[in-house]
Amino acid sequence: MKPGNVMLTKSGVKLLDFGLAKAISPSAPAQLTSLPTQASPVTQAGTVLGTFQYMAPEQLEGKEADARTDVFAFGAVLYEMATGKKAFSGTSQASLISSIMKEEPQPISQAQPTTPPALDRVVRTCLAKDPEDRFQTAHDVKLELKWIAEGASQAGLAVPAQARRGRTRPAGAIAGFALGALAAGLGILWWQARKPAPEAPKPVWLSMLLPADATLASYGAQTLAFAPDGTRLVYAAEHGGTTLLYLRSLAGLEATPVRDSEGAVSAFFSPDSRWLGFFAGTRLMKVPVEGGAPQTICEAAEVRGASWGTDGTIVFSSGTSGLRRVSASGGTPGVLLVPDVKRGQTTFNWPEILPGDEAVLFTSFVGASRASVVSLKTGARRDLTEGNGAHYSLSGHLVFARAGSLFAAPFDIKRLELTGPAVSVVDGVMVLSPFSSPLFGLSGAGALAYAPGSAPRETLVSVDRQGKVEPLPYEPRGYEAPRFSPDGRQLAVTFRANNPDIWILDISRGTSARLTFEAGEDETPVWTPDGGKVTYSADRAGHPRALYWKPSDGSGSEERLVESQTHPHVSSWSPDSRTLVYTEFDPVSSGDIWVLTRGEKVERHPWLRTPFNERAARLSPDGHWLAYVSNESGRDEVYVQPFPGPGGKWQISVSGGAEPIWSHAGSEIFYRSGDKMMAVRLASGRGFSAETPHVLFEGRFVPTRRGEAAYDVSPDDRRFVMVQRDDVHSVATRLNVVLNFSEELKRRAPTGRQP
Repeated sequence: MKPGNVMLTKSGVKLLDFGLAKAISPSAPAQLTSLPTQASPVTQAGTVLGTFQYMAPEQLEGKEADARTDVFAFGAVLYEMATGKKAFSGTSQASLISSIMKEEPQPISQAQPTTPPALDRVVRTCLAKDPEDRFQTAHDVKLELKWIAEGASQAGLAVPAQARRGRTRPAGAIAGFALGALAAGLGILWWQARKPAPEAPKPVWLSMLLPADATLASYGAQTLAFAPDGTRLVYAAEHGGTTLLYLRSLAGLEATPVRDSEGAVSAFFSPDSRWLGFFAGTRLMKVPVEGGAPQTICEAAEVRGASWGTDGTIVFSSGTSGLRRVSASGGTPGVLLVPDVKRGQTTFNWPEILPGDEAVLFTSFVGASRASVVSLKTGARRDLTEGNGAHYSLSGHLVFARAGSLFAAPFDIKRLELTGPAVSVVDGVMVLSPFSSPLFGLSGAGALAYAPGSAPRETLVSVDRQGKVEPLPYEPRGYEAPRFSPDGRQLAVTFRANNPDIWILDISRGTSARLTFEAGEDETPVWTPDGGKVTYSADRAGHPRALYWKPSDGSGSEERLVESQTHPHVSSWSPDSRTLVYTEFDPVSSGDIWVLTRGEKVERHPWLRTPFNERAARLSPDGHWLAYVSNESGRDEVYVQPFPGPGGKWQISVSGGAEPIWSHAGSEIFYRSGDKMMAVRLASGRGFSAETPHVLFEGRFVPTRRGEAAYDVSPDDRRFVMVQRDDVHSVATRLNVVLNFSEELKRRAPTGRQP
């Protein structure tokens, strides 16, 4: 069987030229689909006949051929019909034979993305090297192809064919089945385009298991994205305490790691689905989807989502620094939109360039997350509705997360406004926190992918230096940045919610008391050295961001220490309570370390301000040294400098590090490297000298979200208080895919127009 023998006539498809046909004995198993043109076989053992490009491996080896040999040839013909090129090729007869024997053709879904996904599986089964792995009869192929042609291919899966190895078929019947299968194959490629428009396809729900060693990361930014052409997904997986990007084709079962994507977040596709962008370290990167070395687009910091427009512009979020844009070919980013502190705006995240490249959809945080839009022509900005991680569907809807569910609302893309109420369309979508990107993505082909599950349960635990974990007597909820009081009897901690507040926990009694009550975000608590007050950063609607402190027993009102036009986070106090070290997240210079000095009046000034991202500064117990985190080397490392300076600089961590904390005795520095808790012994005497870092213990604990340490050390340096996430793998090991999701949106939230 080859294309030259397939004839299209007015009466149907004809298969002609049986010059190599072989007779089938009525008592023999299913054999070569042919007519009994001779009483003796034309082919003898060890003899190779036929057109090489359509011959099965067993034919090339001179072995016995049967009906499954014709199935291979049919697969080669069908591949050529779908892609316009031969399944196997070579520059010589020998290289062609080698290709057929050893190589696999490029998947049809890659060569021709518009092909029905299930056709890829059918052709791959036909072209299996081992006859036992192919469809056993042409009848099985015919049933598969008819099922695809009738529309079931929308599911991206094929109905398992029934093997019939033990059945005997007359030669004429086998030939008839082959013709029927060929006709069905032709029908898939041109009959669907000619038949009357079918009814709108119904949504098809699929569940996609992720490899055990590549489960969805429980932290990071925008860890799930759908390619615009709907052929593949990208997600960030857990990988040794950090993240690694994986590509997963909807037509395959394998998840492929993306080269050099360790620590990557905020993955996004180019409009043609041929490039993948992501943020890692201090750079915005891009890499060809089909493989190759990553290329740097620009320097960036704290990227929380990005989008690639059809005009070659990339818009990305720098969190509190707002939205920026840069050419996909590289260059210096320009400022697109900066949060207005006076209006209580904190961050602009998860941007998406809308079709037409004239506006950008994004999530703004003003006390709560809101779907917002900004015009690239006029710069006008508008809040649309409460919700997080909004995407635009070509059905004419905005799809966004709210309270663990996906909602959809009709959206006029020309006027940039909602035209109808939001309705719930999918329940049980995983959102790691109110400030994380909801784990879902939409394709341009109308499909939805999402991670099912609820917000992970988090518990406070005590961990000794050997890694033994004991839960503290508090119910699971969203905990962040726990801090021991100087006497070790209490904890100050942020309860993370839509309105984060500081709480005081009495460890011995198991009680808790709320310390802050104002609307807005109160976070990163730090005790004063005497334990009398708790200092924290606050972001209140209608007020500038500021640092406050308040009596730890709640007996007095809060007092503002300093206002900020950027985004401050408290780090540590000096032993005499006169100097406060904190981090300012600046739109230009990213994270910078500042110092506030209390005296007759409060004064402040930058202590370390560079183009890099410095943060999480911790003063030593004697106040003479400062440990902090910087990405100046291209990744986060822990450094120490004399305080207030001047002096040298020492790198403490090796192969990456973050979240440094001094031991209370001043003889060690602890830091985290992925899932490992590291310790560095410090030499006694004058000056500064550090030994080689060593691992104290390893475990899956929640990492930092604000740059400051996500744990603390007890006053006796024997235990660590940490946040442990429960059952993360039970909600991160699979993805749900909904094909034709756009049709469901039209039904559930009518737009009143044809998109």
